[in-house]
Amino acid sequence: MKKTGLLLVLLASLAAAQPNLTATMAATPDASGIVSTSVNVPFVRYQTPTAADIYCAGFISKERLPDANYVNGGLQSPTSTKFETGELVYLAGRSYQAGQLYAIVRELHDANEYEIYPGERKLLKATGHPYGEIGRVRVLDIRSHSAIAQVVYSCDPINPGDVAVPFSEKPMVSFHVPGHFDRFAPSSGKLSGRIVLGKDFDDIMGTGMKLYMNMGSNQGVKVGDYFRVLRSYTATLNDPVDSLSFKAQTSEDTQMRPPTYEGGLFTPNYLTKTKGPNIHVADLPRRAVGEVVVLNVTPTTSSAMVVFALEDVYAGDNVELDEPAQ
Repeated sequence: MKKTGLLLVLLASLAAAQPNLTATMAATPDASGIVSTSVNVPFVRYQTPTAADIYCAGFISKERLPDANYVNGGLQSPTSTKFETGELVYLAGRSYQAGQLYAIVRELHDANEYEIYPGERKLLKATGHPYGEIGRVRVLDIRSHSAIAQVVYSCDPINPGDVAVPFSEKPMVSFHVPGHFDRFAPSSGKLSGRIVLGKDFDDIMGTGMKLYMNMGSNQGVKVGDYFRVLRSYTATLNDPVDSLSFKAQTSEDTQMRPPTYEGGLFTPNYLTKTKGPNIHVADLPRRAVGEVVVLNVTPTTSSAMVVFALEDVYAGDNVELDEPAQ
C-alpha cells in the first residue's frame, strides 16, 4: 500500500513538472536567437476524418460534371421525393450494369445571394462549380428505360434530378500526432491559398466542418496535407461588422490621448495633447486560427475538414501548407 501511494505521488510530480519542462524547451532560443512563441500555446489534438467525412465532403469542380445519368424517381414516386439508405431509386440514362456502384452528386447554388466576404462571388466564379456529395447507390437491374438501384449509403436525402456518376474509392487520412500549435509562426514560404466557401454555404466553421480551397493537384496538393488557417487584422479592418470596434472613437473615457486604427504600414506619429498614436493594423502579427486537412482534390481545388479550431474559421480566410507531422 505504501509503495502504491509513493508511486502515485511520483506520477503526480512528473505530471506537474511536464508543462514546465515543455515550456523550458520551447523557450530555448534557436540558432538565430529567436525564442519560439509556442511557449504558452495549447497542446492540441487533431480530429481524424472518418469515411463519412471523406465521402460526404462535397467539392468544387472547374468543369461541370456530365449529367446524362440522373435519379428520375423511386419506388414510392411521386408521393416520396427523398430517398435514404436502403430505399430503391430509379436511374435515367445509359450504360448501367447490374452490380455497379454510382455516386450521387448535386450541383449547388446559393439561394442567399449575400456576399460573405468582399469578392466572394468573383472568386467562386473563377474557382468553379460547387457540388454536394449526396450518397451512393448500387444498380440491381435494368428495366424499361430506367435502372433500378438501392441506396447503400446516404449523406443527405437523395432527390430526383441528382446526378449519378461512377463511384471510385477514396484514400483515407492517416492519424496526426498531437502537438503544440504556434499561433504566431512566421510564414513558411510554402504553398498558400484561400478558403473559398464552406460546405452548405456556411461562412463560419469549427472543428469537424468542411470547406473548399482554391488549390488542387495542379499545385501539388494531395489528400492528407495539412494547412494552417491564417487571418490578418487587415482582414478584420475590412469586415463591415468586425471592423466596428476598430472604428470606435475611444477605447476608454479617461484616456487622455486615445489611439486610432488605420490601414497601411506604420509611420511615426508624435503624440499631442489631443491626438494619440495611429495604430496601423498591418503592423499587427497575423494569427493562426486553426488547422484543416485535405480530404479530396481536383486539379484546381481541394475539399478539407477543420481538424481543430482555436476560434471561428471564416470563409475567405487564408491558408498555408503546414509542416508534416513528425
